[in-house]
Amino acid sequence: MRKPDPMAQPEPGSFSRRDLLAGSAALALLPGAAAAQAPSKAAPPEPKALRAAPAKLRLKPEPAPETEVWRLGEDAAPVLRIKLGEPLRLRVENGTDRPLSLHWHGVRNRNAMDGVGGVTQEPIKPGDSFIYEFTPPDAGTFLIRPLVVGGSSEPSGRGIAGMLIVEEPSPPAVDQDLALLLQDWRLDEAGALQPFGQVAFAAAAGRLGSVVTLNGRPIPLNLEARPGSRLRLRLANACNARSLRIRFDGLKAYVAAVDGQPTDTFEPLKATLPLAPGTRYDLLLDLPAQAGSAGAITALIGQGLPLATLTASGEPVPQAGRAAIGSIPENKRLPTEIRLQNALRRDLVLTGGVRPDKTKPGTETPYSGDPAKVWQVNGASGAAGAPPLFSVKRGGVVVLAIRNDTGFIQSLHLHGHVFRLLHQLDDGWEPYWLDTVQIPEGRSAQIAFVADNPGRWLLGATVLERFDTGLWTSFEVS
Repeated sequence: MRKPDPMAQPEPGSFSRRDLLAGSAALALLPGAAAAQAPSKAAPPEPKALRAAPAKLRLKPEPAPETEVWRLGEDAAPVLRIKLGEPLRLRVENGTDRPLSLHWHGVRNRNAMDGVGGVTQEPIKPGDSFIYEFTPPDAGTFLIRPLVVGGSSEPSGRGIAGMLIVEEPSPPAVDQDLALLLQDWRLDEAGALQPFGQVAFAAAAGRLGSVVTLNGRPIPLNLEARPGSRLRLRLANACNARSLRIRFDGLKAYVAAVDGQPTDTFEPLKATLPLAPGTRYDLLLDLPAQAGSAGAITALIGQGLPLATLTASGEPVPQAGRAAIGSIPENKRLPTEIRLQNALRRDLVLTGGVRPDKTKPGTETPYSGDPAKVWQVNGASGAAGAPPLFSVKRGGVVVLAIRNDTGFIQSLHLHGHVFRLLHQLDDGWEPYWLDTVQIPEGRSAQIAFVADNPGRWLLGATVLERFDTGLWTSFEVS
Protein backbone atom coordinates (compact mmCIF):
# COMPACT_ATOMS: atom_id res chain seq x y z
CA MET A 1 0.00 0.00 0.00
CA ARG A 2 1.22 3.47 -0.78
CA LYS A 3 2.26 5.50 2.18
CA PRO A 4 -0.58 7.90 2.97
CA ASP A 5 0.31 11.52 2.37
CA PRO A 6 -2.22 14.37 2.10
CA MET A 7 0.51 16.33 0.34
CA ALA A 8 -0.03 13.97 -2.58
CA GLN A 9 -3.25 15.80 -3.41
CA PRO A 10 -2.79 17.44 -6.77
CA GLU A 11 -0.51 20.04 -5.28
CA PRO A 12 -3.46 20.53 -5.22
CA GLY A 13 -18.72 25.44 26.10
CA SER A 14 -17.82 22.18 26.20
CA PHE A 15 -20.92 20.12 26.88
CA SER A 16 -21.18 17.09 29.09
CA ARG A 17 -22.29 13.89 27.48
CA ARG A 18 -25.24 13.77 29.84
CA ASP A 19 -26.43 17.11 28.49
CA LEU A 20 -26.21 15.95 24.90
CA LEU A 21 -27.70 12.47 24.99
CA ALA A 22 -31.28 12.22 23.83
CA GLY A 23 -31.90 8.91 25.57
CA SER A 24 -30.25 5.84 26.97
CA ALA A 25 -30.15 3.92 23.68
CA ALA A 26 -29.16 4.84 20.14
CA LEU A 27 -31.68 4.55 17.34
CA ALA A 28 -30.94 1.63 15.05
CA LEU A 29 -29.40 2.30 11.63
CA LEU A 30 -30.62 0.50 8.54
CA PRO A 31 -27.97 -0.85 6.14
CA GLY A 32 -26.03 1.84 4.30
CA ALA A 33 -23.53 4.54 5.12
CA ALA A 34 -26.01 6.88 6.79
CA ALA A 35 -29.32 5.10 6.54
CA ALA A 36 -32.66 6.36 7.80
CA GLN A 37 -33.12 5.90 11.53
CA ALA A 38 -35.89 3.72 12.88
CA PRO A 39 -38.42 5.52 15.08
CA SER A 40 -38.18 4.95 18.81
CA LYS A 41 -41.23 3.52 20.58
CA ALA A 42 -40.67 5.66 23.64
CA ALA A 43 -41.16 9.41 23.44
CA PRO A 44 -37.69 11.00 23.34
CA PRO A 45 -36.77 13.42 26.09
CA GLU A 46 -36.64 17.11 25.45
CA PRO A 47 -33.61 18.13 23.40
CA LYS A 48 -30.94 20.20 25.03
CA ALA A 49 -30.80 23.83 23.95
CA LEU A 50 -27.87 25.36 22.10
CA ARG A 51 -28.28 29.08 21.53
CA ALA A 52 -26.51 31.15 18.89
CA ALA A 53 -26.34 34.70 20.19
CA PRO A 54 -24.20 37.85 20.45
CA ALA A 55 -21.33 37.81 22.94
CA LYS A 56 -18.03 39.53 23.64
CA LEU A 57 -14.58 38.07 23.15
CA ARG A 58 -11.12 39.33 24.01
CA LEU A 59 -9.29 39.30 20.64
CA LYS A 60 -6.93 42.25 21.16
CA PRO A 61 -4.99 42.99 24.34
CA GLU A 62 -6.11 45.74 26.66
CA PRO A 63 -6.72 48.64 26.53
CA ALA A 64 -8.59 47.66 23.32
CA PRO A 65 -12.21 46.78 24.09
CA GLU A 66 -13.58 43.27 23.74
CA THR A 67 -14.96 42.44 20.30
CA GLU A 68 -18.68 41.99 19.66
CA VAL A 69 -19.00 38.46 18.24
CA TRP A 70 -21.54 35.65 17.92
CA ARG A 71 -21.13 32.20 19.41
CA LEU A 72 -22.85 28.90 20.13
CA GLY A 73 -23.62 28.34 23.79
CA GLU A 74 -21.38 29.68 26.52
CA ASP A 75 -17.99 28.96 24.97
CA ALA A 76 -16.23 30.65 22.07
CA ALA A 77 -15.35 27.25 20.57
CA PRO A 78 -17.85 24.67 21.84
CA VAL A 79 -16.96 20.98 21.65
CA LEU A 80 -19.79 18.44 21.65
CA ARG A 81 -18.72 14.90 22.59
CA ILE A 82 -20.75 11.74 22.27
CA LYS A 83 -19.96 8.03 21.95
CA LEU A 84 -20.44 6.18 18.67
CA GLY A 85 -24.00 4.86 18.62
CA GLU A 86 -25.37 7.59 20.87
CA PRO A 87 -27.94 10.00 19.42
CA LEU A 88 -27.42 13.74 19.28
CA ARG A 89 -30.56 15.80 19.94
CA LEU A 90 -30.25 19.58 20.12
CA ARG A 91 -32.64 22.48 19.82
CA VAL A 92 -30.63 25.20 18.11
CA GLU A 93 -32.04 28.63 18.97
CA ASN A 94 -31.24 31.56 16.72
CA GLY A 95 -30.60 34.61 18.88
CA THR A 96 -28.89 36.52 16.06
CA ASP A 97 -30.45 38.85 13.49
CA ARG A 98 -29.58 36.64 10.48
CA PRO A 99 -31.04 33.34 9.18
CA LEU A 100 -29.04 30.38 10.45
CA SER A 101 -28.55 26.65 10.00
CA LEU A 102 -25.75 24.39 11.22
CA HIS A 103 -23.97 22.02 8.87
CA TRP A 104 -22.36 18.98 10.52
CA HIS A 105 -19.34 19.03 8.25
CA GLY A 106 -18.08 15.50 7.59
CA VAL A 107 -20.96 13.59 9.20
CA ARG A 108 -22.55 11.16 6.73
CA ASN A 109 -25.86 12.39 8.02
CA ARG A 110 -29.51 11.90 7.21
CA ASN A 111 -30.29 14.38 4.46
CA ALA A 112 -32.86 16.32 6.51
CA MET A 113 -30.25 16.85 9.22
CA ASP A 114 -27.35 17.96 6.95
CA GLY A 115 -27.97 21.58 7.90
CA VAL A 116 -27.92 23.44 4.59
CA GLY A 117 -30.40 26.30 4.93
CA GLY A 118 -32.38 26.67 1.70
CA VAL A 119 -31.69 23.10 0.51
CA THR A 120 -32.10 20.46 3.24
CA GLN A 121 -34.09 22.67 5.63
CA GLU A 122 -35.62 26.08 5.93
CA PRO A 123 -33.14 28.46 7.55
CA ILE A 124 -33.82 29.14 11.23
CA LYS A 125 -35.28 32.64 11.35
CA PRO A 126 -34.15 35.09 14.04
CA GLY A 127 -35.98 34.18 17.22
CA ASP A 128 -36.89 30.68 15.99
CA SER A 129 -35.37 27.27 16.69
CA PHE A 130 -34.79 23.94 14.95
CA ILE A 131 -34.23 20.47 16.39
CA TYR A 132 -31.27 18.53 15.04
CA GLU A 133 -31.50 14.83 15.89
CA PHE A 134 -29.34 12.13 14.38
CA THR A 135 -27.01 9.30 15.28
CA PRO A 136 -23.66 9.70 13.51
CA PRO A 137 -22.73 6.47 11.69
CA ASP A 138 -18.98 7.06 12.14
CA ALA A 139 -16.65 7.90 14.98
CA GLY A 140 -14.43 10.86 14.22
CA THR A 141 -13.72 14.58 14.43
CA PHE A 142 -16.29 16.78 12.69
CA LEU A 143 -16.82 20.49 12.24
CA ILE A 144 -19.93 22.56 12.97
CA ARG A 145 -20.29 25.48 10.50
CA PRO A 146 -23.16 27.80 9.57
CA LEU A 147 -24.39 27.04 6.04
CA VAL A 148 -27.23 28.99 4.46
CA VAL A 149 -27.48 29.47 0.71
CA GLY A 150 -26.43 33.07 0.07
CA GLY A 151 -25.77 33.85 3.72
CA SER A 152 -23.18 31.65 5.43
CA SER A 153 -20.12 33.83 5.61
CA GLU A 154 -21.35 36.45 8.09
CA PRO A 155 -22.40 34.05 10.91
CA SER A 156 -19.12 32.19 10.45
CA GLY A 157 -17.06 35.39 10.28
CA ARG A 158 -18.72 36.61 13.47
CA GLY A 159 -17.59 33.46 15.25
CA ILE A 160 -20.26 30.75 15.04
CA ALA A 161 -18.39 27.45 14.85
CA GLY A 162 -17.77 24.36 16.92
CA MET A 163 -16.65 20.76 16.85
CA LEU A 164 -18.51 17.47 17.14
CA ILE A 165 -16.40 14.59 18.45
CA VAL A 166 -17.81 11.08 18.15
CA GLU A 167 -15.66 8.83 20.30
CA GLU A 168 -14.72 5.30 19.25
CA PRO A 169 -15.93 2.35 21.37
CA SER A 170 -12.25 1.51 21.98
CA PRO A 171 -10.23 4.68 21.41
CA PRO A 172 -6.43 4.64 21.42
CA ALA A 173 -4.97 5.00 24.90
CA VAL A 174 -3.88 8.60 25.41
CA ASP A 175 -3.29 10.79 28.44
CA GLN A 176 -5.10 13.81 26.97
CA ASP A 177 -7.55 14.21 24.07
CA LEU A 178 -7.50 17.88 23.03
CA ALA A 179 -9.72 19.64 20.47
CA LEU A 180 -8.18 22.64 18.68
CA LEU A 181 -10.48 24.87 16.61
CA LEU A 182 -8.77 27.37 14.30
CA GLN A 183 -10.58 30.63 13.44
CA ASP A 184 -9.59 34.06 12.19
CA TRP A 185 -11.23 37.46 12.60
CA ARG A 186 -11.04 40.53 10.39
CA LEU A 187 -10.79 43.46 12.82
CA ASP A 188 -10.37 47.21 12.43
CA GLU A 189 -7.88 49.23 14.47
CA ALA A 190 -10.37 49.59 17.31
CA GLY A 191 -10.86 45.82 17.57
CA ALA A 192 -14.34 45.68 15.98
CA LEU A 193 -15.26 43.26 13.21
CA GLN A 194 -15.05 44.91 9.81
CA PRO A 195 -18.21 45.02 7.66
CA PHE A 196 -19.40 41.93 5.82
CA GLY A 197 -20.63 41.34 2.30
CA GLN A 198 -17.84 42.88 0.22
CA VAL A 199 -17.94 41.40 -3.27
CA ALA A 200 -14.22 42.15 -3.62
CA PHE A 201 -13.48 39.50 -0.95
CA ALA A 202 -15.89 36.98 -2.46
CA ALA A 203 -14.42 37.34 -5.95
CA ALA A 204 -10.85 36.85 -4.75
CA ALA A 205 -9.22 35.05 -1.83
CA GLY A 206 -12.16 35.44 0.54
CA ARG A 207 -12.40 37.21 3.88
CA LEU A 208 -8.98 36.71 5.50
CA GLY A 209 -8.79 37.64 9.15
CA SER A 210 -6.20 39.81 10.84
CA VAL A 211 -6.30 37.92 14.17
CA VAL A 212 -6.02 34.14 14.49
CA THR A 213 -7.37 32.18 17.46
CA LEU A 214 -7.34 28.62 18.72
CA ASN A 215 -10.37 27.69 20.82
CA GLY A 216 -11.40 31.34 20.86
CA ARG A 217 -8.12 32.54 22.38
CA PRO A 218 -5.33 34.51 20.70
CA ILE A 219 -2.36 32.45 19.60
CA PRO A 220 -0.04 30.95 20.55
CA LEU A 221 -2.14 28.72 22.79
CA ASN A 222 -0.02 27.05 25.46
CA LEU A 223 -0.83 23.36 25.94
CA GLU A 224 0.59 21.68 29.03
CA ALA A 225 0.83 17.98 29.84
CA ARG A 226 2.95 15.76 32.04
CA PRO A 227 6.34 14.67 30.69
CA GLY A 228 6.03 11.48 28.66
CA SER A 229 2.32 12.07 28.00
CA ARG A 230 0.71 10.67 24.89
CA LEU A 231 -1.61 13.25 23.32
CA ARG A 232 -4.37 13.12 20.77
CA LEU A 233 -4.80 16.49 19.07
CA ARG A 234 -7.93 17.06 16.98
CA LEU A 235 -7.25 20.05 14.74
CA ALA A 236 -10.01 21.65 12.64
CA ASN A 237 -9.97 24.74 10.38
CA ALA A 238 -13.14 26.82 10.83
CA CYS A 239 -11.80 29.97 9.15
CA ASN A 240 -14.00 31.57 6.50
CA ALA A 241 -11.25 31.54 3.90
CA ARG A 242 -7.78 31.08 5.37
CA SER A 243 -6.02 28.05 3.89
CA LEU A 244 -2.60 27.41 5.35
CA ARG A 245 0.09 24.85 5.93
CA ILE A 246 1.11 23.81 9.40
CA ARG A 247 4.47 22.50 10.59
CA PHE A 248 5.38 20.52 13.70
CA ASP A 249 8.52 22.00 15.29
CA GLY A 250 10.34 19.75 17.75
CA LEU A 251 7.43 17.28 17.69
CA LYS A 252 7.14 13.86 16.10
CA ALA A 253 3.43 13.91 15.27
CA TYR A 254 1.64 11.06 13.54
CA VAL A 255 -1.52 11.51 11.49
CA ALA A 256 -4.11 8.99 12.67
CA ALA A 257 -7.21 10.34 10.88
CA VAL A 258 -7.92 12.72 8.01
CA ASP A 259 -11.29 14.49 7.75
CA GLY A 260 -12.52 12.39 10.64
CA GLN A 261 -11.79 9.01 9.05
CA PRO A 262 -8.99 6.79 10.45
CA THR A 263 -5.99 5.98 8.29
CA ASP A 264 -2.87 3.91 8.73
CA THR A 265 -0.80 6.10 11.01
CA PHE A 266 1.95 8.02 9.21
CA GLU A 267 4.37 10.88 9.67
CA PRO A 268 3.58 13.89 7.44
CA LEU A 269 6.12 14.68 4.76
CA LYS A 270 8.63 17.26 6.04
CA ALA A 271 6.50 17.49 9.21
CA THR A 272 3.97 19.71 7.39
CA LEU A 273 0.30 19.37 6.48
CA PRO A 274 -2.13 21.42 4.35
CA LEU A 275 -5.05 22.79 6.35
CA ALA A 276 -7.86 24.19 4.20
CA PRO A 277 -11.15 25.49 5.64
CA GLY A 278 -13.19 22.45 6.63
CA THR A 279 -10.22 20.09 6.94
CA ARG A 280 -9.59 18.10 10.13
CA TYR A 281 -6.72 15.96 11.40
CA ASP A 282 -6.38 13.63 14.36
CA LEU A 283 -2.75 13.61 15.50
CA LEU A 284 -1.01 11.33 17.98
CA LEU A 285 2.28 12.31 19.63
CA ASP A 286 4.39 11.62 22.68
CA LEU A 287 5.91 14.38 24.76
CA PRO A 288 9.53 13.98 25.92
CA ALA A 289 10.14 12.36 29.29
CA GLN A 290 11.88 15.49 30.59
CA ALA A 291 10.07 18.62 31.76
CA GLY A 292 10.37 21.77 29.68
CA SER A 293 9.42 23.10 26.27
CA ALA A 294 8.41 20.22 24.00
CA GLY A 295 7.70 21.90 20.66
CA ALA A 296 5.20 23.93 18.68
CA ILE A 297 2.62 23.84 15.90
CA THR A 298 3.45 26.63 13.46
CA ALA A 299 1.47 28.10 10.56
CA LEU A 300 3.69 28.72 7.55
CA ILE A 301 2.70 32.37 7.17
CA GLY A 302 5.45 34.94 6.67
CA GLN A 303 8.33 34.02 8.95
CA GLY A 304 6.13 31.49 10.72
CA LEU A 305 3.16 32.03 13.02
CA PRO A 306 3.13 29.86 16.17
CA LEU A 307 -0.37 28.46 16.71
CA ALA A 308 0.30 26.41 19.83
CA THR A 309 3.21 25.57 22.09
CA LEU A 310 3.48 22.31 23.99
CA THR A 311 5.11 22.22 27.41
CA ALA A 312 5.88 19.18 29.55
CA SER A 313 5.43 19.90 33.27
CA GLY A 314 4.67 18.03 36.45
CA GLU A 315 5.36 14.42 37.37
CA PRO A 316 6.42 12.20 34.43
CA VAL A 317 3.99 9.62 33.11
CA PRO A 318 5.26 6.05 33.74
CA GLN A 319 6.41 4.49 30.46
CA ALA A 320 6.58 0.83 31.52
CA GLY A 321 4.49 -1.32 29.23
CA ARG A 322 3.47 1.51 26.88
CA ALA A 323 3.04 0.34 23.30
CA ALA A 324 4.21 2.26 20.26
CA ILE A 325 1.75 4.66 18.63
CA GLY A 326 -0.69 2.66 16.53
CA SER A 327 -3.72 3.25 14.32
CA ILE A 328 -7.31 4.11 15.18
CA PRO A 329 -9.80 1.34 14.30
CA GLU A 330 -11.56 1.90 10.97
CA ASN A 331 -15.21 2.86 10.92
CA LYS A 332 -17.29 -0.21 10.13
CA ARG A 333 -19.90 1.49 7.93
CA LEU A 334 -17.51 2.77 5.27
CA PRO A 335 -17.96 1.46 1.70
CA THR A 336 -16.08 -1.81 1.32
CA GLU A 337 -15.07 -1.20 -2.30
CA ILE A 338 -15.36 1.27 -5.16
CA ARG A 339 -15.80 -0.36 -8.59
CA LEU A 340 -14.64 2.29 -11.03
CA GLN A 341 -15.36 0.32 -14.19
CA ASN A 342 -19.13 0.87 -13.94
CA ALA A 343 -19.02 4.36 -12.41
CA LEU A 344 -21.19 7.29 -13.41
CA ARG A 345 -18.64 9.85 -14.60
CA ARG A 346 -19.13 13.59 -14.76
CA ASP A 347 -16.80 16.47 -15.61
CA LEU A 348 -17.01 19.62 -13.50
CA VAL A 349 -15.35 22.91 -14.41
CA LEU A 350 -14.97 25.71 -11.87
CA THR A 351 -14.97 29.25 -13.27
CA GLY A 352 -15.50 32.83 -12.15
CA GLY A 353 -13.93 35.31 -9.78
CA VAL A 354 -11.18 37.74 -10.63
CA ARG A 355 -7.69 37.06 -11.90
CA PRO A 356 -4.81 37.95 -9.59
CA ASP A 357 -1.88 39.85 -11.04
CA LYS A 358 1.02 37.42 -10.65
CA THR A 359 3.51 40.28 -10.89
CA LYS A 360 1.81 42.13 -8.02
CA PRO A 361 0.63 39.62 -5.39
CA GLY A 362 -2.57 40.67 -3.66
CA THR A 363 -3.87 42.77 -6.54
CA GLU A 364 -6.77 41.82 -8.78
CA THR A 365 -8.92 43.44 -11.42
CA PRO A 366 -12.12 44.60 -9.66
CA TYR A 367 -15.16 42.36 -10.15
CA SER A 368 -18.02 44.04 -12.01
CA GLY A 369 -20.55 41.24 -12.62
CA ASP A 370 -23.61 40.00 -10.73
CA PRO A 371 -22.62 39.92 -7.02
CA ALA A 372 -24.78 36.82 -6.44
CA LYS A 373 -23.16 34.87 -9.30
CA VAL A 374 -19.46 35.46 -8.92
CA TRP A 375 -18.58 31.75 -9.30
CA GLN A 376 -19.88 28.94 -11.46
CA VAL A 377 -19.78 25.16 -11.73
CA ASN A 378 -20.26 24.06 -15.34
CA GLY A 379 -21.39 27.57 -16.22
CA ALA A 380 -24.08 27.88 -13.53
CA SER A 381 -24.02 29.47 -10.09
CA GLY A 382 -25.51 27.47 -7.24
CA ALA A 383 -29.13 28.30 -6.45
CA ALA A 384 -31.61 26.71 -4.05
CA GLY A 385 -34.17 26.04 -6.79
CA ALA A 386 -31.76 24.79 -9.44
CA PRO A 387 -32.09 21.14 -10.53
CA PRO A 388 -29.38 18.70 -9.47
CA LEU A 389 -26.38 18.46 -11.77
CA PHE A 390 -26.91 14.69 -12.00
CA SER A 391 -28.87 11.86 -10.40
CA VAL A 392 -27.64 8.43 -9.39
CA LYS A 393 -29.29 5.33 -7.99
CA ARG A 394 -28.43 4.53 -4.40
CA GLY A 395 -25.34 2.33 -4.26
CA GLY A 396 -23.96 3.59 -7.56
CA VAL A 397 -20.35 4.66 -7.92
CA VAL A 398 -19.63 8.24 -9.01
CA VAL A 399 -16.37 9.63 -10.39
CA LEU A 400 -16.09 13.40 -10.64
CA ALA A 401 -13.28 14.96 -12.69
CA ILE A 402 -13.00 18.54 -11.38
CA ARG A 403 -11.01 21.19 -13.20
CA ASN A 404 -10.19 24.48 -11.53
CA ASP A 405 -10.18 27.17 -14.23
CA THR A 406 -10.23 30.03 -11.69
CA GLY A 407 -7.33 32.18 -10.55
CA PHE A 408 -7.26 30.75 -7.01
CA ILE A 409 -6.79 27.45 -5.25
CA GLN A 410 -10.23 25.97 -4.55
CA SER A 411 -11.33 23.83 -1.63
CA LEU A 412 -14.49 21.75 -2.10
CA HIS A 413 -16.53 19.72 0.38
CA LEU A 414 -18.70 16.71 -0.51
CA HIS A 415 -21.81 16.43 1.65
CA GLY A 416 -23.23 13.19 3.01
CA HIS A 417 -20.41 10.98 1.72
CA VAL A 418 -16.67 10.35 1.84
CA PHE A 419 -14.50 9.89 -1.23
CA ARG A 420 -11.18 8.60 -2.48
CA LEU A 421 -8.76 10.93 -4.22
CA LEU A 422 -7.83 9.16 -7.47
CA HIS A 423 -4.37 9.13 -8.96
CA GLN A 424 -3.99 11.18 -12.10
CA LEU A 425 -3.88 8.10 -14.34
CA ASP A 426 -7.04 6.65 -12.75
CA ASP A 427 -4.97 3.62 -11.68
CA GLY A 428 -5.61 3.78 -7.95
CA TRP A 429 -6.27 6.17 -5.10
CA GLU A 430 -4.75 7.57 -1.96
CA PRO A 431 -5.31 5.17 0.97
CA TYR A 432 -7.46 7.44 3.12
CA TRP A 433 -11.00 8.80 2.96
CA LEU A 434 -11.70 12.52 2.54
CA ASP A 435 -14.68 14.85 2.44
CA THR A 436 -12.71 18.00 1.49
CA VAL A 437 -10.22 18.41 -1.37
CA GLN A 438 -7.99 21.27 -2.51
CA ILE A 439 -7.40 21.89 -6.22
CA PRO A 440 -4.80 24.49 -7.27
CA GLU A 441 -5.58 26.99 -10.00
CA GLY A 442 -5.29 25.52 -13.48
CA ARG A 443 -5.20 21.97 -12.13
CA SER A 444 -7.61 19.04 -11.93
CA ALA A 445 -8.53 16.34 -9.45
CA GLN A 446 -10.63 13.19 -9.64
CA ILE A 447 -12.68 11.89 -6.73
CA ALA A 448 -14.66 8.65 -6.47
CA PHE A 449 -17.39 7.74 -4.01
CA VAL A 450 -20.22 5.30 -3.43
CA ALA A 451 -23.51 7.22 -3.51
CA ASP A 452 -25.07 5.26 -0.65
CA ASN A 453 -26.92 8.06 1.13
CA PRO A 454 -30.29 9.12 -0.35
CA GLY A 455 -31.22 12.77 -0.83
CA ARG A 456 -30.05 15.95 -2.51
CA TRP A 457 -26.45 16.65 -1.60
CA LEU A 458 -24.05 19.50 -2.22
CA LEU A 459 -20.52 19.76 -3.51
CA GLY A 460 -19.50 23.26 -2.51
CA ALA A 461 -16.71 25.65 -1.67
CA THR A 462 -15.46 25.65 1.89
CA VAL A 463 -14.42 29.29 1.46
CA LEU A 464 -17.76 30.64 2.58
CA GLU A 465 -17.73 33.93 0.63
CA ARG A 466 -17.41 31.82 -2.52
CA PHE A 467 -20.18 29.49 -1.40
CA ASP A 468 -22.41 32.52 -0.83
CA THR A 469 -21.75 33.75 -4.37
CA GLY A 470 -22.41 30.60 -6.34
CA LEU A 471 -19.52 28.14 -5.99
CA TRP A 472 -21.55 25.03 -5.33
CA THR A 473 -23.67 22.49 -7.13
CA SER A 474 -25.82 19.53 -6.10
CA PHE A 475 -26.59 15.96 -7.05
CA GLU A 476 -29.36 13.55 -6.13
CA VAL A 477 -29.18 10.01 -4.79
CA SER A 478 -32.46 8.12 -5.21
